Amino acid sequence: MIISLLNNKWNKEIESGKYNMTNLIEMKPAQTIESREVAEMLGKEHSKLMRDIRGYSKDLAEANIGLGDFFVESAYQDANNQSRPCFLLTKQGCEMAANKLTGKKGTLFTARYVQKFNQMEQSNVDSYMIADPIARAKQWIEEQQQTQLLIERTAIQEQLIAEYEPKITYLDEILNSKNTMTITQIAADYGMSGQELNRILWNNEIQRKEGGQWVLYRKHMNNGYTKSKTVIKETGAYPQTKWTQKGRIFIHNLLESLGYLAVMDNEQTEMEV
Repeated sequence: MIISLLNNKWNKEIESGKYNMTNLIEMKPAQTIESREVAEMLGKEHSKLMRDIRGYSKDLAEANIGLGDFFVESAYQDANNQSRPCFLLTKQGCEMAANKLTGKKGTLFTARYVQKFNQMEQSNVDSYMIADPIARAKQWIEEQQQTQLLIERTAIQEQLIAEYEPKITYLDEILNSKNTMTITQIAADYGMSGQELNRILWNNEIQRKEGGQWVLYRKHMNNGYTKSKTVIKETGAYPQTKWTQKGRIFIHNLLESLGYLAVMDNEQTEMEV
């Protein structure tokens, strides 16, 4: 009964023009093997194969050779339901991965991936070409599953692209700046006062006060963190410690380790949540 219903659904959708020979072929995913399976065939760690593929991809891009004929970026869900990057390898991609293999290892890998692609080709008969209604319905179900898998992979890939898009962080701002800053200016970036930040640096043995000026402990001197400048006021000239961008990064890393986030980063985190 189920097979009959599926068969009727298939025929109606063909008659309605929703599916035809052209768009069915376009919907069908290209024959590929996921990089995790290829790594297993090679007897290699997946991370190392990913590194190799990225190297191949760079060489192909520099030579203006289409990457999609060899490797397709994709993703999979790990045991913790987290999206992880992977690649889908075409037959040409597998040939490239096999290129540097010699001896028994190369022979076995070639045999495995050739056998795999041959199996896929044998089972890759489109349902509209099958005369038997039950076999056609079964094939239609498989095609729909493959199409759904492709849609899911595309969605995961889009999410990965979004996650890996460069975000402007507080650290980027630091690296783009060349000026020295007062402790009050740096503290404001974390929503605190200069006194509060000075106290944190003092409690963590970064600096101490000498003659009214904050100075670094010896172990932090000569690292290029600070520059002393003389400030002229009506009451006289006073030394003032200013922080370089290297020092600002040092403070940023310290505060992050203590659980303090820059206001800019904190706002981004809240938006993402």
